[in-house]
Amino acid sequence: MAIERSIGVLGGTGPAGSAFALRYADLGHRVTIGSRDSKRAQTLVASLTATHSQLEGRLVGADNASAASADIVVVATPWEGTEDVIDSVVEYLRGKIVVTMVNALYKRQKTLSSLILPRGSVAEHLSSMLPSSKVVGAFHHAPAKELGNISEPLDLDVLVCSDDGAACDEVVELANEIPGTRGICAGSLSSAQAIEAMTAVLINVNVKYKTRSSLKLSGLKV
Repeated sequence: MAIERSIGVLGGTGPAGSAFALRYADLGHRVTIGSRDSKRAQTLVASLTATHSQLEGRLVGADNASAASADIVVVATPWEGTEDVIDSVVEYLRGKIVVTMVNALYKRQKTLSSLILPRGSVAEHLSSMLPSSKVVGAFHHAPAKELGNISEPLDLDVLVCSDDGAACDEVVELANEIPGTRGICAGSLSSAQAIEAMTAVLINVNVKYKTRSSLKLSGLKV
């Protein structure tokens, strides 16, 4: 049986963040959708609970500071606003697991590519900003529509990387709670650059073939 956690989602009003929040509230966790504008988050939660009444009381909308006060904090902001949001809540994140699902992408002509940041990846960049936190990269490849479709399993391997082994294992367990999903430890944060960059590849494939493919590793039994 999964352990009930409090989970905060920074930038939770976007497609990926709201889908993550909806899925994990449905799995029994207490989830706070955070936003710079708390009213926007509250309006979103009202809309989600109107459709999914069973989530009332487990899914709440608030500002980013309230979301950052949760046991586990997920960063789902657009890359362009990530630094400002993290700067505003640093004091709430000390000692906590901070999961980043952020991908730094840009469009070149009709193709998406991954930005190469000075520190390599978004996860490594956030780790430098949060030296007292346990930064974990995960859920980069989770398609938002399918993640938020709580009536269906999610056919996906979630690659998880961190410099903290215990934090990596805990996020793997979190990923395993989603039916049809496997969490896989993929090494230290040095793996994050390749993992994040693969998101652009998957999106380009999905656009080309008009589908929603996801990542699955063959030959691995866990």
